[in-house]
Formats: sequence, structure tokens, C-alpha cells
Amino acid sequence: MSERTASGLLDSTDPARYRASRRVTFVSLTTNALLAVGQVVTGFVGRSQGLVADGFHTLSDLTTDTLVLFALAHSSKAADEEHPYGHARIETAVTVVLGAVLLLVAISIAIRAGLRLSGGALYPPPSVLTLWVSGLTILVKEGLYRYTEHTARRYASELLHANAWHHRSDAISSIIVFVGIAGSIAGLHYMDSLAALGVALFVGRVGISLGWPAVRELIDTGLETDKLRRIRETILAVGGVKTLHLLRTRRIGGRGLVDVHLIVDEAISVSEGHQISEAVRVKLMSEIDGIADVMVHIDAEDDAARSPSSLLPLRAEVLGRLDGYFRGIEASTNIERVTLHYLDGRICVEIVIPLGVVSDHAEATRLARQLEDAVRHDPDISRLAVYFR
Repeated sequence: MSERTASGLLDSTDPARYRASRRVTFVSLTTNALLAVGQVVTGFVGRSQGLVADGFHTLSDLTTDTLVLFALAHSSKAADEEHPYGHARIETAVTVVLGAVLLLVAISIAIRAGLRLSGGALYPPPSVLTLWVSGLTILVKEGLYRYTEHTARRYASELLHANAWHHRSDAISSIIVFVGIAGSIAGLHYMDSLAALGVALFVGRVGISLGWPAVRELIDTGLETDKLRRIRETILAVGGVKTLHLLRTRRIGGRGLVDVHLIVDEAISVSEGHQISEAVRVKLMSEIDGIADVMVHIDAEDDAARSPSSLLPLRAEVLGRLDGYFRGIEASTNIERVTLHYLDGRICVEIVIPLGVVSDHAEATRLARQLEDAVRHDPDISRLAVYFR
């Protein structure tokens, strides 16, 4: 069985997935090579221009099969220093190419059919042998479609799904050739052209339906509205999350990635904030299908529109200022811990002093006031809180 990620998605780096996908593509490549030779030779001998054209069409499939093998070999690689998100988008890019190929096939079929309808030229009827080879081609192409699509669904591969539909479009184009040959033998030279126009629309629709989602993934289009709503509801259900903002999503290789900022209580510890973020990450990946990874940013205040504390000094500078303000206050040398809270564009400073430094409550009160007065003039410090323990 193929291994799955924590989100339930099949792992694109799974060796079993790669081996199965490569096996399918090699079968397709070999079959197309043999079939193309048979179509071209029989088409020339049997006087069927349609079968010859379909043979060269099959030869073009060897190029797409080679592209698929390239994508499978590279998209299955694990993340590395140059590609920290993995190589899954190679598969996406090739899916775009396959979708474009299907669209070009549709346009080619439509143009060829249109020219035949408008030209009105008569062609010598082909031999019955070409009809049998055309029928065999349909069966082989449909078989390749079913075989490839089965593996695509088992391993959740959009690339193989696209290639499967390429086989299906080939089967449909071969049906056109079959109808054309049968119509030519029966004396109805226009039947294949009319059928070709209808099928061209179908093949074009398949190409767009495969290629467009892949294009949207390449330009980092977000997840669907319904899934975004479920993501919001799931996050807000986690204890400790007050609200959220800057929720962003995208896909890589068909897998969803989520970036979100969470607002939590400003007084909690860093480790508690991290614990809340991990709870959100695990909950999203386990409860919502298709979420492969979540990046959580913990905020103490809403900085979606502006970041009021971004220009405030960091710890080293603040501690340097405090040392200067407290110079001459002997008890300040006993400060055990300084905690900084960046809120509303200013800094709330909390300091802890051992209880043994003062003799009684009155002395503690005097020391606290002395320290508070020393920092009162600093424009970046909103208040100083002194704790004795």
C-alpha cells in the first residue's frame, strides 16, 4: 500500500507511487510505438489517409509519454535545499502541457474536419483491413485509458489523470477514423467530418478542464470558498485562539498549503503560543482533506492593516536603556528577569526582583515607584511593572 501523509493525502515522494506511475507510462510508451508502426504501414498499404494521420498522431503521443516520465522522475524527489517545498509542481507544469496538447488535438481535428467538409473532394475507398486496424486501435487506446486512470485514482496523480484522458481522446479520434473509413467504404464521405467536429469540442473541453486547474495552481490560486470557511471554523475551535487574520492558501502538486496569523492572549508564554499553533496545524491537517502543511504565525495584536510595534527597539537596546535609567539605584543590580510586551506601538516592561532585596512592604513599594519614575520619560515604554518574589 502507498503511504499517506498526516492529512490523508498520498505522498508524492512515495516510491511505490513512482514505480506504479513509471510502469504505466512505460506500458503506454511501448504500446504507442507498436501501434503507430502498425497504423502507418496499414494506412499506406490499405489506402487510408485517415489511418496514416492517426498513426502519426499516435507517434506524437510518444513525446507526451516522455514528458510524463520526466515529470514522474523529478516530481517524486524529496524536498532539498533548492526546492524546500519539494518538486511536485513539475507534475503540475507537465499537466499544463498535456492539457495544452489535448486542446491542440481538438483544434487540429476541427480544422481537418472543416477542410474536408468545405473541400468536397472524393477519396478512393480504403481496404477493409484498415477498418479492422482502426477498430483495434480504439480498443487498445481505451484499454490504455482505463489502465492509466485506475493507477491515477489509486495514487491521486493529476499527471496520470491527464495522460489517461489523452489516451481517451486518442480513442475518440480513432473512432472518427473508424467512422470515416466505414463511411468511405459505404460511399458517405461526410460522416467522419461531422463526427470529428463534435468530438473536437469534447476533447477541447477535457484539455481545458485538465490544464486550467494546473495553471491556477502555478499562479498560486487559493483554495475554494467552502474549504476556506471550514479552515476558519476549525482554527477558531482551538482553545487559546482569539481570532485570526491574513489567512492565505495555495496548492502544490494538488496539495493544499495554509498560512495564517493567530491572535492569542498577549500575556501567555512563547511555549504556550507555540503549543496553540501546533494544535491548529495538526487539527487542520487531520480534519480537512487535502491540507498537506500549515504555517502558523502567532500575534498578540491585529497587525493585518498595520504593524504598530514594528519600529520599536529590540531587547538588547531596551536593556541598555534600562541599565542607564537604573544607574544609581543599587537594588536594580538584583533584577532576575525582564519581560517585554510589545503592544499598541509601545513596550510594557515587567521586571522580577528577589523578595530578599527589600525588608518590608513599604520598602518594596518605594523601590517599585523609584524604578517606575526612572523610565517614565521613555517614549517607547508604556509602563513598568515590578514584581517581588
